[in-house]
Amino acid sequence: MDILINVVSFLVALGILVFVHEYGHYWVARKNGVEVLRFAIGFGKPIYSWIGKNGTEYVIGLIPLGGYVRMLDGRVDDVPEHKKSVSFDQKHVLRRISIVAAGPLANFIFAVVLIFVMLLIGVPALKPVIGDVQENSAAAEARLQTNDLIIKIDDNSVNDWSSVQYKLIDQIGNPTIPMSVMRNEKELAINVKTAQWKVEDGELFSSLGFTPFSPEATLSLNYIDENGPAKAAGFLVDDLLVAFDEIELESWSQAVEIITDSADKAIEAKVLRDGSIQTLTVRPANRPTQEGFSQGYLGVAPKFEEWPKDYVFTNQYAILPAISQSFVKTWDLIKLTFNMIGKFVTGAIGLENLSGPIAIAQGAGISAQSGFVYFISFMALISVNLGVVNLLPLPVLDGGHLMYFIIELIRGKPVSDRVQEMGFRFGAIALFMIMGIALFNDFGRL
Repeated sequence: MDILINVVSFLVALGILVFVHEYGHYWVARKNGVEVLRFAIGFGKPIYSWIGKNGTEYVIGLIPLGGYVRMLDGRVDDVPEHKKSVSFDQKHVLRRISIVAAGPLANFIFAVVLIFVMLLIGVPALKPVIGDVQENSAAAEARLQTNDLIIKIDDNSVNDWSSVQYKLIDQIGNPTIPMSVMRNEKELAINVKTAQWKVEDGELFSSLGFTPFSPEATLSLNYIDENGPAKAAGFLVDDLLVAFDEIELESWSQAVEIITDSADKAIEAKVLRDGSIQTLTVRPANRPTQEGFSQGYLGVAPKFEEWPKDYVFTNQYAILPAISQSFVKTWDLIKLTFNMIGKFVTGAIGLENLSGPIAIAQGAGISAQSGFVYFISFMALISVNLGVVNLLPLPVLDGGHLMYFIIELIRGKPVSDRVQEMGFRFGAIALFMIMGIALFNDFGRL
């Protein structure tokens, strides 16, 4: 079911974003008097197509991993004399630049709209209060403490964990991270040294040595897996774990440790149910780890203590502030995405952090299951990424075409066909290499 949700959510998100991107090209091309021969969403064999009143063929392809706008172009078509005025290659270079740039620009505008809707609805958020601090970590050396409230990163105000995450990403590669925290109602300036900071699989917080605050898990059960050993042994929701094999339990972490160390071993468990002690015998299933070690699995999840007052809030804006903030946040995402690409190029971020379609599908599925507002937030992020990536100066992307047109604008004549062909080959190789690394990383994370 999770795989199905991931796939469907991914296809819906990608289909919408590709449509927005290609419609940007299409709309500006039409406004500039260019004849559009085909508007396609997806590649491969058409599963549905029709001819519009304007003569454009609209196509939905079998492979939903992209799209394109096919314009009349004398470089690839035999254009009769009476149609040269509506051919793409006959338009002034500034008009061609506007048509090519319209795709990424449409993605940015769409992100603004999505973020505006998200801010109007309101996004549940958590205050950036630090939980555990790992010994001998960068956070510990900077003297960060449990219950510190992060209020600034590099003089930029932050009010939830999402904004902290984005600001920390922006700091990757810097020798120190200037932070301000509130502790005992006093603002303290702290510098976190990043000499040993290595981000793996996007684990920003734990790689610095701290975790976000979360309520403690109790020994009371909140969930029983229908197919797990606990269900077969007779455990019920609301049971309070008291002891395992005569060992009195004091914390959930202690219970987890005993369970994971008891794969395929019988445990005599005592639980408090309806005011009386019940004794149950359970044999945790064996779920080997990726390293090949045995790990016991019981199939239960705990209840948690209540969140402290004011730790959970809703980021919500009125119409006018939401309009302003949607532009600000979109611009911040654009800058952050370019910054991340720069860090990949310089090696500040390892290529093992590059994600591909599988990771995106998983993100789409998780966000869709979390709720509509999280799904549109995810789409806004991917829309910005799609726009930025298409602006990269690789000849197979919009950015490569823009590069050639800008050179033509400066030189006063087009780049030669030979140079363009060599550039397209190089761009295709580079793009396939990047996609290959991303897919390799995706499979490695499964």
